[in-house]
Amino acid sequence: MIIPPNWKLPEAIRKRLGQASYGRQRVIAEEGHLLIVLHRPPDADQSHRDGVLYWRSPAGEWLTSVGGPGIGTLKAHVQLYADLDTKLTKDYDEALTAGQLFDVVETLTPLTRAARNMRQTLQAARDLVKGDTALIDVRDQADEVDRNLDLLLQDARNAIDYKIARESEEQSKLNKEALYASHRLNTLAALFLPLTAITSLFGMNFHTGFESNGPVMFWIALGVGVVLGFIMKGWVLSRPASERQG
Repeated sequence: MIIPPNWKLPEAIRKRLGQASYGRQRVIAEEGHLLIVLHRPPDADQSHRDGVLYWRSPAGEWLTSVGGPGIGTLKAHVQLYADLDTKLTKDYDEALTAGQLFDVVETLTPLTRAARNMRQTLQAARDLVKGDTALIDVRDQADEVDRNLDLLLQDARNAIDYKIARESEEQSKLNKEALYASHRLNTLAALFLPLTAITSLFGMNFHTGFESNGPVMFWIALGVGVVLGFIMKGWVLSRPASERQG
């Protein structure tokens, strides 16, 4: 039973409210009675919404389904959202990583949506009861909470985008440095590969006849290795034909 049994609401209102679920946040007005259906601040992983009823009688008296008379209970309900806004603002200011900002956004997203619907519901109630100044104050409080939460959500999302872009830029810079280092190593390898191959060949313990020719063959082998090294280097550094045509 959603409606407290001691509430003497018109039957028209009872028929418009379910018996097992509160449904969306809204205001129901019949025969001078005003029933406001609001949701408690939701958690990020909460699949259902906990509802609260606020009843204004034709005489201007307020009651709530969670106990306690007076419009102060309605103000306290809006204050719950304001307190969470303060906490999440602190979490946002202290967030150092994209993961911490994601946690803030994950909590803010359903909370901001609920706060917006709460403000719209209280605005509708204000339009139906224009002379209730206390209800105007609550509506204004809900306006401020909704605006602050929306701005905080935008700031958190922008901060995430900035951090992701910054990290992508740094990663791209590291990749370029690694590519440059790899390019230099490939150049050195291409330059000394022929010379290394020749010296390895002549370092074998086989009689080739060149060992009796004195130092002349050493300089010839060195020169051939260097020339081949530069040829190999030019081949490694040359661009493919398809890229040159483009």
